[in-house]
Amino acid sequence: MHKSGFFKTLLIGLSAGIGLCLAGALAAADTIKVGILHSLSGTMAISETTLKDTMRMLIEEQNKKGGILGKRLEAVVVDPASDWPLFAEKARELIEKEKVAVIFGCWTSVSRKSVLPVVEELNGLLFYPVQYEGEESSKNVFYTGATPNQQAIPAVDYLMNELDIERWVLVGTDYVYPRTTNKILEAYLKQKGVAKQDILIDKYTPFSHSDWQSTIANIKKFGSQGKKTAVVSTINGDANVSFYKELGNQGISAEDIPVVAFSVGEEELSGIDTKPLVGHLAAWNYFMSVEDPANEAFIQSWHDFIGDDERVTNDPMEAHYIGFNLWVRAVEKAGSTDTDKVVAAIVGLETPNLTGGTSVMLKNHHVTKPVLIGEIQDDGQFEVVWRTGTEIPGDAWSDFLPGSKDIVADWTQPIFCGNYNTKTKTKAKACLER
Repeated sequence: MHKSGFFKTLLIGLSAGIGLCLAGALAAADTIKVGILHSLSGTMAISETTLKDTMRMLIEEQNKKGGILGKRLEAVVVDPASDWPLFAEKARELIEKEKVAVIFGCWTSVSRKSVLPVVEELNGLLFYPVQYEGEESSKNVFYTGATPNQQAIPAVDYLMNELDIERWVLVGTDYVYPRTTNKILEAYLKQKGVAKQDILIDKYTPFSHSDWQSTIANIKKFGSQGKKTAVVSTINGDANVSFYKELGNQGISAEDIPVVAFSVGEEELSGIDTKPLVGHLAAWNYFMSVEDPANEAFIQSWHDFIGDDERVTNDPMEAHYIGFNLWVRAVEKAGSTDTDKVVAAIVGLETPNLTGGTSVMLKNHHVTKPVLIGEIQDDGQFEVVWRTGTEIPGDAWSDFLPGSKDIVADWTQPIFCGNYNTKTKTKAKACLER
């Protein structure tokens, strides 16, 4: 080939390459990346895989509406594999490498606490969709699941007032959520006049625990002493399958010793023979069985997206629905996905929930939610037997723990702190260092 022809061909090739790069850059500029940080393997996959699919559905639906700010949303899915340190690594990867605008993810509190310092260091955003123990409020986290005053405390009140429960067994998985929640419940029960000997806190068990024979035997013995007894369960993940199976094996019915669970919903029950469990309870802020037009539309959208009319919905799915819609509205209000602008815009925004009410983002980065008690049916669904008349504001700091009762969170000026002591009028050190 002649030299001039060679250079001409080279220039054409370079131009084409540059054009492709520019096109790729322009395409990236027209996309807003959304991180999805849920376990798709390991002990928590039983609960979290559905939340990954929920986020994919919500993103797809938003793109059909035109995206946000004229840009399409792109889901970036990673698998932290129920490995708590890996949650932190994957969160860092999403923010630093993938440049996501926001992360929707985590289930257990230990996974959230693993991610927390990462999103604070890198000024990212995390929407956390699961009930938790409270005692936390971060500028960079929005807590759309229930706090103890939106789940655990109302559940105990229901058992005490409606079922005349006098003795209490608190069982849970060995990590921060069950331990802190039970600490709050123990303090609350004692404040309500329950004697120490009428509260049994059984040993905390590891994730994926399967040998419940001795624990259930202890519960049976404790409940056979002449006072109406109930179990309050903060067992998480696939350990619930063997826990409920052993209840049935030892003949414990809901009439004998009712169990109220805080981490068992429709998804978990879909893998269990529920006939021996009929009458046992769960406390959530949403059940699939709620009759409401918004819920019916959500269920239909879910079945259409997943291609399976038998797939259930559950409370954390609704929490993602609420959190995603609030994030979209905040981005639209701010005109930007910038973290600080979204944080400033989101407080006070509201969106319909799926049970006929409205969720509002509060100054403490928690939301308002109704509380529902559901009774397990033989088809794996819940019949709502009780609910609050209004939405309850999420309390970041418990009124029943001595070190927390004077603490509030307020991410608006002039306080702008997640740990402000109303008695001493002082901020936590972390707030002063911002």
